Amino acid sequence: MAPRLLWIGLGNMGRGMVKNLVEKGPLEQPLLIYNRTKQRSIDLASQLSPSKVEILDSISSGVPQADIIFLILSKDDVVESAITEILTHDIKGKLIVDCSTIHPETTARVATSITSCGGEFLAAPVFGAPAMADAGQLIGVLAGPASSVNRARPYFRGVMARAEIDMSDEPYGKALTLKLIGNTFVFNMVEQLAEGHVLAEKSGLGTKYLHQWVESMFPGPYAAYSTRMLTGDYHTRAYPLFAVDLARKDAGHALRLAEDAGTRMRNLEVADEHLQEVKKHVGEMGDIAGIYGAVRKEAGLKYENS
Repeated sequence: MAPRLLWIGLGNMGRGMVKNLVEKGPLEQPLLIYNRTKQRSIDLASQLSPSKVEILDSISSGVPQADIIFLILSKDDVVESAITEILTHDIKGKLIVDCSTIHPETTARVATSITSCGGEFLAAPVFGAPAMADAGQLIGVLAGPASSVNRARPYFRGVMARAEIDMSDEPYGKALTLKLIGNTFVFNMVEQLAEGHVLAEKSGLGTKYLHQWVESMFPGPYAAYSTRMLTGDYHTRAYPLFAVDLARKDAGHALRLAEDAGTRMRNLEVADEHLQEVKKHVGEMGDIAGIYGAVRKEAGLKYENS
């Protein structure tokens, strides 16, 4: 019989990953799902085929039933809290797969706590926006013992992901180091788009022509973020796609990595300063694309475009 799976965390990324897991994954039993806000589990279950998922009231109720446990949670302390609850049960032989974006040191602590209790651990952060999670087009980074990578692999490429970066037998923290450095490319992209569009507007060129160039030269994420900025999505959407607090958490981790390594990420420092302004202007519902609004304010324009 195929392993029984438990999924913990139904945020913007988790929901799309679960959808693809139940629709395309090698599951023979309903996927056990848990989210701190139960209504998210209920809402997601209503969008899936009947009997594809089983909603849980607690993590503890699912651990004894599961062979493989996936997590994708918002912050380091939230991950460690969930692991603490998992470890109140016998986990010998169980595989815990953490897809969260956390600091490598946190990952190392979590891995030690799990393996010292007889469980297996896999660090498996993913690259991609929520739309890529919905489409099953993420990029998974799998670090840990090769045997653990092989146990988890059937649920990644062709199911939740379009590609994998195989770090078999590498230290767990390497996956998170790559994830955090990779995310700085996203911060730099958003910062450059914001600065470019503000210059285009203030110089008289206009944002229309710059956007057309971006679409032609850099289709994909660049064009998508450019569209979010120019349509006003960055300040009108009800719920952020990449919330400002989570963006600053990732930026902070990357800046700490750089400091510990004896280098600096100056572009990221600028982006983080603008994220601070986003948080000040909008609060916790601010989105990473709000960097555009922060750059606008800095240039004497309104935060919100028309």
